[in-house]
Amino acid sequence: MKLQVILDGHPVEVDARLLELIVEVEPGVYSVLVDGRSFEARAVPGAQGLSVLAGGRQFLAEVRDARNFSRSSRAALGGGRQNLVAPMPGKVIRVLVAKGDVVEAGQGLVVVEAMKMQNEMKASRPGQVMDVRVRDGDTVSAGQALVVLE
Repeated sequence: MKLQVILDGHPVEVDARLLELIVEVEPGVYSVLVDGRSFEARAVPGAQGLSVLAGGRQFLAEVRDARNFSRSSRAALGGGRQNLVAPMPGKVIRVLVAKGDVVEAGQGLVVVEAMKMQNEMKASRPGQVMDVRVRDGDTVSAGQALVVLE
């Protein structure tokens, strides 16, 4: 299976089997093995996507399943149910949507404070909020579902 990774606005196709060479050593910190060399990468969600710091360089990254895209359209987003999950442990500062709300791509859904920074978690595509699984003040763990979109 191929994944499409957008690095600083440039699409790159990556074989999903290469993800086995990436190990999360702590929330938001990854050990990456490339050509027998190990690198540390730090990933923090931001307003424009995932901010990745690796090898002294900072990248804006977005990972997409290439099966959901045609070669002519990078803007199309896959359909179906989508869980918005916490990228790292933190505290829910504000829930911006309610069950049944219709949202647009890029619209804020939940604000989570992690590592003394507030991160607004945004919808990656238009859809309807099927479930809100957190409330203001909740503590969340990495990978915990916050909002379900369809």
